[in-house]
Parts: sequence; C-alpha cells; structure tokens
Amino acid sequence: METGSLVVGRVGGKSTVTRCFSKYPLKFIVPTKAGRSEIDAVWIYSLTYGGGIVSGDCISFDLTVEDGCTAVLTTQASTKVYKSVGLKCSEQLMEARVGNGALLVVIPDPVTCFSDAKYSQKQVFRIMSGSSLLLVDWITSGRHESGEKWDFSLYKSTNHIYIDTKPLFLDTVLLENGNVTTIAERMQDYQVIAMIILLGPKLKHIQNQIQEDVKKMMSEQLHVPSTRGRTKAVNGDGYIKPSLIASCNSFGPKGVGGVVRIAATTTESVYRFLHSQLTGMEPMLGLCPYL
Repeated sequence: METGSLVVGRVGGKSTVTRCFSKYPLKFIVPTKAGRSEIDAVWIYSLTYGGGIVSGDCISFDLTVEDGCTAVLTTQASTKVYKSVGLKCSEQLMEARVGNGALLVVIPDPVTCFSDAKYSQKQVFRIMSGSSLLLVDWITSGRHESGEKWDFSLYKSTNHIYIDTKPLFLDTVLLENGNVTTIAERMQDYQVIAMIILLGPKLKHIQNQIQEDVKKMMSEQLHVPSTRGRTKAVNGDGYIKPSLIASCNSFGPKGVGGVVRIAATTTESVYRFLHSQLTGMEPMLGLCPYL
C-alpha cells in the first residue's frame, strides 16, 4: 500500500512540488528556502516518525520529476533500522520517473542497521534519454558506540534504472550473516560501503572528473616507494590497507552513466569524499551536497 507520493512540476517557470502526500510512518518536509533563491531546484526531506524504520514497516512511495525540473531528495539524518521481531523484514520501496531535461538528485545519509535488523530496499528509476540522475546509496556497519559492527541479520539494496523502458543499470547489494562466515569477517576493518551513480547530460562533466579523481587517488594509495626510489604496486609484503578504496566504471551506450563503489573504515571519510567530489553540483542545486 502506497505511503507517499510526490510530483515536481513547473509553476511560474520554477521547479515546484505540486503534489505531496504521505502517511504514517513516512513524512516529507519541503522547506521554502533550502538553497539560494535564484537557483531552480526544490529540496525534499524524507523522514520517518520515531526516527527510524521499525520491524515490519513497509514504506512505499513514488516520485515524478517533470520535464525541465530539478529535485533533490535527501534526509535529515541516517536512516536507522531497528531490531527485527521474529521473521519480519522492514522494507522501503521507491519508484521515480524523471522527465526529459530534468534532474533528480537522491543524496540520503547512510542506512544504519541495528543488531539483528532485517532490511530490504528497492529503488526503480525510469528516465528518458535527456534525463539526468545522481544517486548515492550507502550503509554503515551499525552503532559503533554500542559495539555493534555488521551485527544485523540482513541488508538488501536493489537499484534498477530503465531508459525509455529498456534496462540500463540493474544492481543488488546483499549482506547476510551466514553459517560459514559473518558479514564482519568478510568486511574486515571496513565500516562503510557506498555506491554513487551519475548519468545524463547535466552531470557528464562531474562524472568525468570523478572518474579521473578516483583513478588518481587509487593509483597513489596502492603504490609505495621502493628502496631504490622507484614505485611498486602494494601487494604481499609491505601492504598498507587504505582507509578508503574506490573503483569507477562507465555503463550504458557511449558511457552515458558512471558508477563509483567505495569501502571505507570511517563514515566521516565517505562524507568528505562525497562533499569534495560533488561540490560542482552547487550551481545546479543551490547548496553543496553533504556540506
């Protein structure tokens, strides 16, 4: 059953929320001033009553960004997923449609699953050849201050992107505690994983810059000076584990989209990475993401 619906259209030549419906446990906040007034972008904050997702919750909403509009969907804090009761799994579903010449930016804070939590989310984006999309999807290992690190039972995040009804990007991340190895054993020292997707004409320059920055960053981190003044790849003896590792690949016809995957030892390092790499979004959004 649908718990929310949003439509962003043009009113008086500006991007405006023309429909905003939500019901428990979901709530939307649309501030009148989230960025510079001269910037044509509307900001929408998604939150849940009680500050988190309770066992058995099923949140489902749709979002439409009409032609030529710009919309930002974000959160006020991390999405907390509380302990699962019995076999109940908390779910969150979103379906977004992005019109021609429109830009949708989905930049939430990370998901934080409590011990024994079970959580599944699915996000479907239906775009056109002239649409642009920025998506950040990330999760932390849990409540560090309580000693919880990858203690949840299940986390599943699915992202599907269709362009002109044809599949463009289909991806699922599944973390599940098994009988052979735990999530913590597989993740070792890394406490955060993240994925960034950029596609479309409005984000091409940022996509290209991130690809270059990631290549340069990892080239520097995965090499150490040798005793003879040369450099050698870090592997085997002398290996130094980077605090943040990243990879970047293009996808789609003519590399229309790019995906960055990140693993990091701290949440703060990912925030810094996102802020530095997405600074170029400020002229389009009125605010710099993850400031």
